[in-house]
Amino acid sequence: MWFSFWRSRDRFSLEELRYLTDQLQKIQIVNEVNKDFVIEALRSISELITYGDQHDASFFEFFMEKQIMGEFVRILKISRAATVSLQLLQTMSIIIQNLKSEHAIYYLFSTEHMNKLITYAFDFRNDELLSYYISFLRAISGKLNKNTISLLVKTQNDKVVSFPMYVEAIQFAFHEENMIRTAVRALTLNVYHVGDDYVNRFITSPPHADYFSNLVTFFRKQCIDLNDLVTETMRSAEPSTSTILAAVDEIEDNLYYISDVISAGIPDVGRLITDNILRHLIFPLLLPSLRIEVVNGFQIGAVTSLYLLCCILRIVKIKDLANTISAAFFCPLDAFSPQPEEGLNGNMTRLCCESRSQSSGSDGIVRQPLDAESLIKEVSDSSAPKTELKDVTVKNGCPGSRLELRGALLSHITTGDDVQVLGALSVLATLLQTKELDESMLDALGILPQRKQHKKLLLEALVGEDSGEEQLFSSDNTSVKGGIDIELDGYLQKLKDYGISYFLKAGASPRAHRFEVLDALVSLFCRSNISAEILWDGGWLLRQLLPYSEAEFNSHHLKLLKDSYKYWATELLQEARGIWSDFLIILLSDEWKKCKRAIEAPSPRKEPKSMLLHSAKASAVDAVPPESSFAAGQKMSELVKVFVLLHQLQSFSLGKALSDQPCIDPPSEIPDCSRAKVAGLDASGPKPGAELRLDGAVPCRIAFERGKERHFFFLGTAIGTCGWIILAEELPSKLNCGIVRVAAPLAGSNPRIDEKHSRWLHLRIRPSTLPFLDPTKHGTPLKSKAKPFVDGRWILAFQDEDTCKVAFSMVLEEINLQSKEVERRLKPLVGLERAVDSADAFLCSTKSLTSNTAPNLM
Repeated sequence: MWFSFWRSRDRFSLEELRYLTDQLQKIQIVNEVNKDFVIEALRSISELITYGDQHDASFFEFFMEKQIMGEFVRILKISRAATVSLQLLQTMSIIIQNLKSEHAIYYLFSTEHMNKLITYAFDFRNDELLSYYISFLRAISGKLNKNTISLLVKTQNDKVVSFPMYVEAIQFAFHEENMIRTAVRALTLNVYHVGDDYVNRFITSPPHADYFSNLVTFFRKQCIDLNDLVTETMRSAEPSTSTILAAVDEIEDNLYYISDVISAGIPDVGRLITDNILRHLIFPLLLPSLRIEVVNGFQIGAVTSLYLLCCILRIVKIKDLANTISAAFFCPLDAFSPQPEEGLNGNMTRLCCESRSQSSGSDGIVRQPLDAESLIKEVSDSSAPKTELKDVTVKNGCPGSRLELRGALLSHITTGDDVQVLGALSVLATLLQTKELDESMLDALGILPQRKQHKKLLLEALVGEDSGEEQLFSSDNTSVKGGIDIELDGYLQKLKDYGISYFLKAGASPRAHRFEVLDALVSLFCRSNISAEILWDGGWLLRQLLPYSEAEFNSHHLKLLKDSYKYWATELLQEARGIWSDFLIILLSDEWKKCKRAIEAPSPRKEPKSMLLHSAKASAVDAVPPESSFAAGQKMSELVKVFVLLHQLQSFSLGKALSDQPCIDPPSEIPDCSRAKVAGLDASGPKPGAELRLDGAVPCRIAFERGKERHFFFLGTAIGTCGWIILAEELPSKLNCGIVRVAAPLAGSNPRIDEKHSRWLHLRIRPSTLPFLDPTKHGTPLKSKAKPFVDGRWILAFQDEDTCKVAFSMVLEEINLQSKEVERRLKPLVGLERAVDSADAFLCSTKSLTSNTAPNLM
């Protein structure tokens, strides 16, 4: 009979739908003989119902009259073939997704057959079948609203007692396949955003409310996995960031999902998620990791912890969560104890191990339990041993377990490495920009921006509060006089609900805490072993706190900043005689604009995830040979960035506006007697094939290939801050003229006469531009397959020793002219005389602040 399916017939007709239905009704069992017909019939019915919904209502009327949904369920029960189940689920998904008629949707959802399909015991050992099933459930959720959702639930005494679609879907919420997890989350959000009060009460009642607890527990496991990846990357000889980026994307996707769940506005869900995040993640795992060095394998790393704190504060918009985390920074380290394993894993165990078995006829198909064992084991293995944190080894010589977490965070800035500093600055910046945080909380932490302080005090003065007026016009103003704000005290009291104690140091006040933050930032700017880009992040934070003047700097702060600036000014001037002196002013002007934009920006330049990738990038940079010109260029770039930042901090701390360009003198006139002028060169430099005069040029020989020696005239020239060494071929037709064949930078040429052959002159040939300023041309060392940067070498042979010495002296003279021009132009910017006098004073000052006594700019 199924062969007659292929007879000629109008494909999109009611007659075709009737024929297919009749044929399906005649089938008593689906076997290998008729399986293909059944699959094709199911597919064709989905097309006909979709067509009829848009063109002819009689199609769906026939669908209802013949109860074709019931036929679908019957076909499912009499079929053992997974391909039939796949096609049936796809057919239902297509019909549901494409139906526009509300009447048709109401019919589909109101029949008992829909819930029978939802609860049918498919064999989910077939991964493809599971994917089709989840897509089917998601298609249903896409049609939910306050009218249709009631058709899919069972109620008793005005109370929802069954919601099969939701219950079945969340069983797969933590499946190992990311696509399935994503689909389940989309489905749950569709349910939450309907806003049905009865359904909401069902969702937040036991045992269904465990889903939200399990969501946090699953996220906790992902955090531990991320830390393992970060640790492995830091230890790797060839670090790769791709796995970390993939894990970070999943972490942030999870947080955005949690945020979307909260935004649905279901009563108690926000409180439930907040409680679980604090109880299972923040207090037992993240906060203790900020300062404690792990010896028992429980804690995650400080860097991962700092990153996760930033993400949670940025993405999960819950006021109580943000303020409670902030209040916890006033607690001592030993206030946080590990949580028993049962408390962390109980909900996940219940979720993952519940399985439902149903049979259909004699098939005996059983739903498979989720992949729970591995998940529970991994979370269990990484759970805390039942010991107090005060017994754990303390890092960096911490003076005891009573140190506040806030102090531990600041210690990362003053004594931590690059990644720890970046992480601590990111947390402070995130706290400062978290809108859910009360201003009084920011003030208590010492990071309330000065403009907000003034605004608050002005409002208090206008409404007649004496304290506000007094502080507004006081040079020692603080928004909370004499102690900690009552808002903070309320959140500190809430911490007791989690068994966390706290203490406030004697004399603790927003003003005292503000000066501690300033002390840490000033100390950071005096450190020489922190990368310049991270110092810029510190500059951004300082600019937010003190946007106008030096009012809140004490004399010690100002002296340290001034001494630091003078020291780096001296270091900068030394680069005027360095390998890349011809690029020094160009780089200064470029970095000046970038730094100004960075510290005046409304938000930090980098996302928190950059702290996880910093180590991998640093390892790639360290792979550059230290003797290469590229390493010298990196050093100069770092030096310039630090100098520019300190110069701009000096300006705005003294109440001066930042200029758009650095104060650099214009180029000087080129003397007519200079070698460049005599040769006929201009500021654009020598071009291959261009003609020039050979007055003062020295004949030499060089072999660019083995056995192929060539004769040239050698000339060294400088024009302003630029300079070149030139090899030219003599023009027979023109007396004392030649054609430029090869030109290389004068700066960094490092001329040297060979010790054994006094007629040989050695020259280093560096790239014509800084490679990291033109990555499209040179590539980048951060790529594992990038070619290493290697400088070229020229060995020039002259006719006698005296000629060689003439060429050597020529190069030195032109390098000296070039360097003096760079120094002259920089003099108004750096204050040469004062910088030289104060260099030693700065070195003494930094010894008292940090243990770093020598610059390490790489």
